Amino acid sequence: MSDPPTRLARRLGTGDAIVMGLGSMIGASVFAAIGPAAAAAGAGLMIGLAVAGMVAFCNATSSAQLAALYPASGGTYIYGRKRLGHLAGFSAGWGFVIGKSATLSVSALAFGAYTFPEAPRPAGIAAVVVVTAINLRGITRTAKATRVTVSLVLIALGLVVAASVGGGNTDADHLADWGAGGARGILESAGLLFFAFAGYARIATLGEEIKDPARTIPRAIPAALGITLVVYAAVSATALWAVGPDLLAEAAAPLAAATDAGSWNGLTPVVRVGAAIASAGALLALVAGVSRTTFAMAAEGDLPRVLDKVHPTYKVPHYAEIAVAAAVIVLVSLTDLRSVLGFSSFCVLFYYAVTNASAWTLSPAQRRWPRALSGLGFIGCVTLAFTLPVPSVLTGLSVLVAGILIWRIRQTLNPASSA
Repeated sequence: MSDPPTRLARRLGTGDAIVMGLGSMIGASVFAAIGPAAAAAGAGLMIGLAVAGMVAFCNATSSAQLAALYPASGGTYIYGRKRLGHLAGFSAGWGFVIGKSATLSVSALAFGAYTFPEAPRPAGIAAVVVVTAINLRGITRTAKATRVTVSLVLIALGLVVAASVGGGNTDADHLADWGAGGARGILESAGLLFFAFAGYARIATLGEEIKDPARTIPRAIPAALGITLVVYAAVSATALWAVGPDLLAEAAAPLAAATDAGSWNGLTPVVRVGAAIASAGALLALVAGVSRTTFAMAAEGDLPRVLDKVHPTYKVPHYAEIAVAAAVIVLVSLTDLRSVLGFSSFCVLFYYAVTNASAWTLSPAQRRWPRALSGLGFIGCVTLAFTLPVPSVLTGLSVLVAGILIWRIRQTLNPASSA
């Protein structure tokens, strides 16, 4: 069976697709999200991690079967348009582009915080410029660079686990109270940790650059998610064992704090280097993913048409990538790491709620997983979204409403654009 036609180039195999997903998930998130999650739920963050992983699995099955049916750049922006209507697709795409641009700023700021604590913003901006330059050279270069960063980050996280177990605090009293944050605290931690899992959507948004997408994408998404869940569980459990939730909640660099607290603290500089690499790797994969959704929305006229251009040599949406990078640089200049974490999680949870709603409409012949998983994923996304901190919820809702109003005005002025 031949691949569907595409304006981009199909150069990514199954291994490449898994690596791109891992690069988006095993990045700055694991180094940044554990602190706010510990603040919300204490030792109960491990329950939150399990809840986030369950919701992410439901979302992954919905994403995988939709991506196999519609292997195009844009992910849920395309699925929502096809299955639920133009407004649903636009809202998902708008939420994704805005929310993931915030995610990119988190990765850039984390890079700066770990590499140049005295000047994190300039360092973060420099990282955005470098990874955008790599992406502009073609998707295969992005995949190769991501493979290197994922390997190095996994080594660094392995050292975190070893240092936390071998040199950390063996008094586990601080793990006794798993319910300190209550049910809401656990759900809030799940919403924040979900931010870390959401990178598997990058595989779907690269649908026009993956070989044999109907076969490759349904394999790559669950594989990348499963690997990430195992890594996060090991890192979170051992960090809690080493220093407890209070120290993790207070630390600007939680995993470095877990390593530094024990007798193996000589590994702390290696962990900081790993965090910097992880942040750069996440930037690399996320710029590629967000720019593809931007490209798809521009192709349909929901964003300026100029962002629809494809580079004649490298076959990448170069204007979309430059626009995304410019937006992230503005965010890095104006925001701080923790203030955008909850907002990003809200927007991404909304995006996946639309994904699950779209998958719910699939016929039995189009399904690869039970329909109940789509329903469970939808309920999980909505629940986690509205248990995030109130400012994050209000900001997220404001951004979504603003986008919908802009869309409605545009449709009124130019009804033909909705065709």
